[in-house]
Amino acid sequence: MALKKRITYYYDEEVGNYNYGYMHPMKPFRMRMAHSLVSAYGLDKHLNVVRPPRASALEMTRFHADDYVEFLSRVTPELAQQEPEHTSVYLSGEDCPAFDGVFEFCSISAGGSIAGAKRINHGESDVVVNWAGGLHHAKKGAASGFCYINDIVLAILELLRYHQRVMYLDIDVHHGDGVEEAFYTTDRVMSVSFHKFGDFFPGTGHVDDVGVARGRGYAVNVPLRDGIDDASYAGIFEPVMRMVMERFRPGAVVMQCGTDSLSGDRIGCFNLSMQGHAACVAFMKSFNVPLFCLGGGGYTIRNVARTWAYETAVLLGHDLDPVLPYNDYYDFYGPEFRLDVPASNMENMNTREYLAQILERVGEQLRSVPHAPSAQMHEVPRDWPEDSDNEIDDAEMDAAGEAKMTRRQREARVVPHAEAYDTDTDEFTPIVNPYRHTGTSTRPAARR
Repeated sequence: MALKKRITYYYDEEVGNYNYGYMHPMKPFRMRMAHSLVSAYGLDKHLNVVRPPRASALEMTRFHADDYVEFLSRVTPELAQQEPEHTSVYLSGEDCPAFDGVFEFCSISAGGSIAGAKRINHGESDVVVNWAGGLHHAKKGAASGFCYINDIVLAILELLRYHQRVMYLDIDVHHGDGVEEAFYTTDRVMSVSFHKFGDFFPGTGHVDDVGVARGRGYAVNVPLRDGIDDASYAGIFEPVMRMVMERFRPGAVVMQCGTDSLSGDRIGCFNLSMQGHAACVAFMKSFNVPLFCLGGGGYTIRNVARTWAYETAVLLGHDLDPVLPYNDYYDFYGPEFRLDVPASNMENMNTREYLAQILERVGEQLRSVPHAPSAQMHEVPRDWPEDSDNEIDDAEMDAAGEAKMTRRQREARVVPHAEAYDTDTDEFTPIVNPYRHTGTSTRPAARR
């Protein structure tokens, strides 16, 4: 009999208070709806429910640029209006507005992801869930695609302190470009993204985009077409992920479970049912490797809540009644009031021949990757600063006078060159994105 998995579930009730704007498709309120369903089904009684610590600006700068984090920490809607040229450097117009409390929202999301990674590192949890995380488009020095702070990159950097190899998996309808770019030159992180490719945000993720330098072969992209259904998705997802796990053998898996790949999403164009989406989670759970499940996209909020509650049950190994229990947002689920997101009769543009071709090309790529990446483990650096460290910092800052930060703080922010955003070769240049997250462009998809 398999041992029961220790599952930690991060939730901060304040996350649902933030608002990107009345007409904006991103609704943080969906996390509150999902948690209400989790509680109504009684799943919280089987989880270690933890309120995440807030990530500090210093923690965010382990990946993000100092000037960007400083701007994000002080920006308000009023400041954005007063300094439009300055704001446009960091925030991308309507997709990433300067809404009230944007920095606090980011600190909740990133705080849960960093803390969850630490629980895995310390062997305290086998599975961690942070549905407020998964903001995969954020770049080193700017917001993108509704994402301001890339909590995923911060979590992976934390996991790399203890694990030689970490695998990142993205089942959002949009390409996981921000995470892929962050680790494009390293063989310690393999990024795998299943996404819509073509005239669609962010315009990246071609099957030939495989990484550069030491990271060549460690970026795996599975470009898909409109209308993919459960059977077609499983037919390519399972063999690809089986090859990835056998070849790369990660010490931990970070899985972005964006639900805009569901049928009927306001922005997405896939045709997955709730069961088809959750089958991916169940498949990755079956490898018995530490698993960190994050949220992401999803813009039909009643279906987002249904699916993340259902996937929480899948991780627990619990069956749920398809008739929804009464909960705080019961009226949102009418008129059927059921735990279900069915597929539609949308045409599947992914032919068997096309999927077989993609599978063969990905297989060739993975066969070229050595079983054991060349990275070697070094002494594990100390964890994020605790209260005692902060007290030492205060004393050192007082003594130093004009110093902006202490020596320990400077050292804590050092990220190995190969795991950072930039590369010392001329082969990789971050793309200036021609697309909006809420729509498409008439320009062809960007190619590297």
